Amino acid sequence: MKKKANIDKEYVPVRDRIPAPTKITYGLGTGLNMWGLWLYPGVAFAVFNIYLGVDPRLVGLALTLIRVYDAIIDPVVGWISDNLRSKHGRRRPFILIAGILSGLGLPLLFAVSPEWASVKFLGASVIFWYMAVSSLIYIPIISAFAVPFDSLGAEMSPDYDERTSIMTYKSVMQKIFEVGNFYALRFTNLAWFLLPAGGKNTLRGIQVYTGILGTVMAIFAITMFFKLKERYYDKVVVKTKERISIKSSFYETLKVQPFRMIMGFGFAFNLSTSMIGSLGYYTTVYYVCRGSTIMGDNWNFWMGISFMFGGLLGAPILNRIATQIGKRKAVIVAACIGMIGYGGSWYLYTPLIPWLQTVASGTMGFAASALWMLHGSIGADIIDYDELNTGKRREGSFTACGSYILKLGNSAGYFIFGLILSWIGFDHTVKIQSPETILWIRRTLAGIPILGFIVVIIFILRMGLTREKCEEIRRQLENRRGTV
Repeated sequence: MKKKANIDKEYVPVRDRIPAPTKITYGLGTGLNMWGLWLYPGVAFAVFNIYLGVDPRLVGLALTLIRVYDAIIDPVVGWISDNLRSKHGRRRPFILIAGILSGLGLPLLFAVSPEWASVKFLGASVIFWYMAVSSLIYIPIISAFAVPFDSLGAEMSPDYDERTSIMTYKSVMQKIFEVGNFYALRFTNLAWFLLPAGGKNTLRGIQVYTGILGTVMAIFAITMFFKLKERYYDKVVVKTKERISIKSSFYETLKVQPFRMIMGFGFAFNLSTSMIGSLGYYTTVYYVCRGSTIMGDNWNFWMGISFMFGGLLGAPILNRIATQIGKRKAVIVAACIGMIGYGGSWYLYTPLIPWLQTVASGTMGFAASALWMLHGSIGADIIDYDELNTGKRREGSFTACGSYILKLGNSAGYFIFGLILSWIGFDHTVKIQSPETILWIRRTLAGIPILGFIVVIIFILRMGLTREKCEEIRRQLENRRGTV
């Protein structure tokens, strides 16, 4: 009976449970993360390369520089957040102020003019320099929200399974808000943005769309500030006089062996999927839809819907699987499903039956949602492991360190993607790409993620925090400093 109590969520102690409305409120933050961090790279090639004609290598380089800069900023934010002492806690002040500012700043990332496309500065398009400079200003703002927000998730419950439940809610809501990213380019198909001579004003559409999303982001930030609490703050954090060092935020966390393994898992997944992230869109437009961006944007939206539904299923199903077989084995299951989704794109992206690509997208969404849910839940267990060994609660340090490792994977992926487009001979001025270009787009989309998932499995097998180990760590912590 005791064993059943350990694996059945029904037996989670009342003091460890988080009410569903609180989990939903916490999940609102994924809207700011998805739109503030990932909308921009998701539409950058469509706006700046396909519509404005900026060299894809420059777009890829800009996105790479942005993510590298982002990765450097995150540890600083994590360090400040871990050491903040205020009547509102460590995380909530950042969530309020940075959340509002990131919403207001989102549309400014696209405040360029088509006339700038032909203007050069230091041999590169002025638009490239605008991308770099505007992001230099915006990234610290959204980072000041994202790191404290993600850190707060690791502090909401000390229970092994309840943490997975919290991350399930977070992953499900992330998939819902992620539809906003997929809908972005379809929004530009509305009649307001269609041009009399054919085509559409993609740039104007994105400017209006990000203005709407930015307003919603500010509302979400205010709601989270007033509705969420910091569980560990009064009982653990304020009693610790020693401050977290900046050295700790940058690289001491990497000395923690389970953390290195989970970061290897995240880096491999991020690198492989970001490297080909926009290739799905290019495959849809130039292979399935024969070069029609309007038709491609419509299908991209429906694929986003499918990705969302896949994500809505992936996190809850793998949550249940994780309670039965453990988080490590559940990661392996999710990785295998991801291989099926990306590998199947070779057959499911076809102009003969266009709707089949939504099946591939749904499978990809299922795997991604499950993997990030498990990644977050395991991350909370690792913070307990670290507290046992150091006596410190360093959620911000671990979140920030993990964030810059993952974003380095993203930045490398974006840069490689720009090189891939140039290498395979992609030409934004023509609707019908050469057969060789299409072939390499399809090969890369199907093959690279499979290699990434294999590496994910290798890393998770080397991560030794089992259920039994995590429960023993919790007992030792509560014997030392009491319950929270």
